[in-house]
Amino acid sequence: MEVEPVEPQSLKKLSFKSLKRALDLFSPIHAQLPPPDPHSKKIRINHKVSVEYGGIKSTTGQPPRQITSATQQPGPSNTLALPGPGDSKDSQKGGPQNALVVGPTMPSTALNDAGFQSKSTAVISASGSSERNLSTSALMERMPSKWPRPVWHAPWKNYRVISGHLGWVRSVAVDPSNTWFCTGSADRTIKIWDLASGVLKLTLTGHIEQIRGLAVSHKHTYMFSAGDDKQVKCWDLEQNKVIRSYHGHLSGVYCLALHPTIDILLTGGRDSVCRVWDIRSKMQIHALSGHENTVCSVFTRPTDPQVVTGSHDTTIKMWDLRYGRTMLTLTNHKKSVRAMAPHPKEQSFASASADNIKKFNLPKGEFLHNMLSQQKTIINAMTVNEEGVMVTGGDNGSMWFWDWKSGHNFQQAQTIVQPGSLDSEAGIYALTYDVTGSRLITCEADKTIKMWKEDETATPETHPLNFRPPKDIRRF
Repeated sequence: MEVEPVEPQSLKKLSFKSLKRALDLFSPIHAQLPPPDPHSKKIRINHKVSVEYGGIKSTTGQPPRQITSATQQPGPSNTLALPGPGDSKDSQKGGPQNALVVGPTMPSTALNDAGFQSKSTAVISASGSSERNLSTSALMERMPSKWPRPVWHAPWKNYRVISGHLGWVRSVAVDPSNTWFCTGSADRTIKIWDLASGVLKLTLTGHIEQIRGLAVSHKHTYMFSAGDDKQVKCWDLEQNKVIRSYHGHLSGVYCLALHPTIDILLTGGRDSVCRVWDIRSKMQIHALSGHENTVCSVFTRPTDPQVVTGSHDTTIKMWDLRYGRTMLTLTNHKKSVRAMAPHPKEQSFASASADNIKKFNLPKGEFLHNMLSQQKTIINAMTVNEEGVMVTGGDNGSMWFWDWKSGHNFQQAQTIVQPGSLDSEAGIYALTYDVTGSRLITCEADKTIKMWKEDETATPETHPLNFRPPKDIRRF
């Protein structure tokens, strides 16, 4: 028996045929809801009423004489009569009287009609009105907010402005001994300043483009710098000269971090790769590739995940340093993640982008919550100290101070540009605390470095906490 040959048809023709068949089948009843079933509607309304008003006893058939006698009890009584939306003329005529009477708030343990223990209020309704009484909101119990209350922090104030750079100041790092700090600038120099007095100690030249990343080693007398010239340099601060260069980046290097326990260096750049270098041998150990855009922030920690990177592709990646693979990718942000800050004590970190500042747990990377306000600007830098004061610096010169635990924004400072600068040069590119966490250093677009400290005269009475717990916290 011969099988008839099937006429070959294009995929497009077949899909159109299928689409037409589906349209013929469903289009006559499109947007037509099935007719309502009165029985199911009645069941649904009864269920809603019992859920909403299950703890409220309804005594519809009783004469109003009992209610008035209930309100005129001898002795102290905390009864509350709430008039309903019914018209006052009706009550004069003896019509349905909408009044809610709340009995004394004694915790009764008896089971009521709905079958569960009534908590504190016994409410007697005197009307058979089907309209929802607008006054019932007064009877609803106030639930205490489970949101943590913020710790009071003193507001921060600017106490020193250091000028000396001839270009935007793009990066900063503090010496572990807390005696000096270094800044890298668009004028292609690295300057070393005395932390206590703000006096210039040294200027280092060697880069041929702006310097985007700086780090000072706590084990050696080394300082590391990275710039837009694709170069990563290791400076020996005993000789004040470059002793090693790390070659391999294909484009500008935007961020740099030193591992706390192993002698390795991490750099991220515009080639979308975070590179891991052996400090001593200058070898590239890994090229952590996986981001689809510039890697603009990186931090390291002693335990897994040892490397965390943030990128312009809006993702945050956690890396397995042993194998050079991605352990986890966080896709919570909608805009590029330009700044991240690990908490110095807790196992958690925060990340900032133009849409929100988010807090994540470590090592699993669970999303904790958003900060409770939105800075509504590009956030270039952030840092947090041991007291739980987090600072974020924006492109428009805004500096917001946050309480780490609750996410409450307790101060909004605005940097003031140097005389002679444009207002558009109010921008913060880098910020860091000193080792003690009591001084804050910001690097700005008006070519200055500003130093901030807490206002010692402030008290919780002079600067009270203006905190309202969030009603509906966004969980994404």
